[in-house]
Amino acid sequence: MAQSNHIRNIAIVGATGQLGKHISAALLKNPTFNITAITRNTNTSSFPPGMTAIPVDYSTPSTLTSALEGQDALIITLSVTAPPDTQSKLIHAAAEAGVPWILPNEYGGDTDALASNEVGMGSPKQAARKLIEELGVSSWVGIVSGFWYEYSLSGPGFYGIDIAKREVTFFDEGTQRMNTSTWAQVGRAAAGLLALPVEGQGGETALSDYRNRFAFVSSFTVNQREMLDSLNRGLELKDEDWKVTRVSAKDRFEDARKRMAGGDRMAFAYMLYTRYFLPGEDAGLYEKTKGLDNEKLALPVEDLDEATKVAVGMAEDGYFAKLAYSRSR
Repeated sequence: MAQSNHIRNIAIVGATGQLGKHISAALLKNPTFNITAITRNTNTSSFPPGMTAIPVDYSTPSTLTSALEGQDALIITLSVTAPPDTQSKLIHAAAEAGVPWILPNEYGGDTDALASNEVGMGSPKQAARKLIEELGVSSWVGIVSGFWYEYSLSGPGFYGIDIAKREVTFFDEGTQRMNTSTWAQVGRAAAGLLALPVEGQGGETALSDYRNRFAFVSSFTVNQREMLDSLNRGLELKDEDWKVTRVSAKDRFEDARKRMAGGDRMAFAYMLYTRYFLPGEDAGLYEKTKGLDNEKLALPVEDLDEATKVAVGMAEDGYFAKLAYSRSR
């Protein structure tokens, strides 16, 4: 367990996944951490040097409990394709093993907010956090980061911009601002939280300050217009080089919701994203209502154009097509 008021032993689930690899990279930069990757016994992934891998069998809960014994914290990152009971099994095992801190699968929007509940994202997240509290052993810390910037910008129109097709759909005037974070920033936030002293002294920021609550972090506060400006700078383009259209965010949201009800799987993503662009609500601008913990967690100020370049590279490399292929195998 934690010694000298600091976290030492950290277990992570999904250590080589989309987000997990960035959290792992940030954790590995702290030499005081002992990091264990919890992995399925059928997983053939290789893990970075400095990380110990322990295979488990989710159908045998005792293997999870055994793997988590002696851990000060458990970080859970799960793919959307993970069986729905995966997180609850891990939470029960953490309680059995006496793990005091859990970072559950919370690395996006504020899942207590109205917008998240309207699109169906809130309920399962809330249930996981409630389970942790009811078991009475562990405390949770969630990370609100907004949508992942490079992932969302490189995707097929999630932010209304399709880089590969050179198409832009502005929602209303394209000026609704939101907080968004890079994968690396989310990784640094997770590592920064667990590097804090467990209990603070003399007013210093402590991990216990975040007990059973969210940390709010962000890389950029941007709107669609500023995203396109960044793309134009990086690609040496002008607005005239894009096919630009405009649509009411409210209409796009309602249309996506109808298409999703009709079985269109991609419509969920469009519904989810568009909800945060509805004008006048600032649903994605949580820094306005909740503030940011960037400074407390010593997070760096990032360069928007550099992050945009990463998104361009992902789009040109067909990231989403490859992702869909790997998930279908």
